[in-house]
Amino acid sequence: MNKPLILLVEDEADFREILTAKLTAGGFDVQSAGDGVEGLEKLKTIKPDLVILDFMMPKMNGLETFMKMKEDAELKKLKVVFMTNHGEPLLELGDSDKKYAQEIGAMDFIRKTDDLNLAVAHLKELCGINQ
Repeated sequence: MNKPLILLVEDEADFREILTAKLTAGGFDVQSAGDGVEGLEKLKTIKPDLVILDFMMPKMNGLETFMKMKEDAELKKLKVVFMTNHGEPLLELGDSDKKYAQEIGAMDFIRKTDDLNLAVAHLKELCGINQ
């Protein structure tokens, strides 16, 4: 069985490297992009099972990238999870971030401060990978 492919769109190289290693160890194939513009370019050539979009990036932020994806008949079908450094430590406010992400059409919202092993387990769940 092929490994699910994730496109990780993240501007912080160190974090991108760490998360790529975690995702690869979790059974994913990972390609990455350093900003939304590069991410959209890659999406023209690959069809990932899931796109992880950092919310705050130079050139084109995650929300702008997501909105551009929604304008494309093929790209708008892709599963998207937002990721950010921001987000409230208070659970009820964190839930509002997740709710907002889902309201605009994303699958979920994760914070970079979350336990990355739990985040990878959650992404496996979203992609239908048996643990």
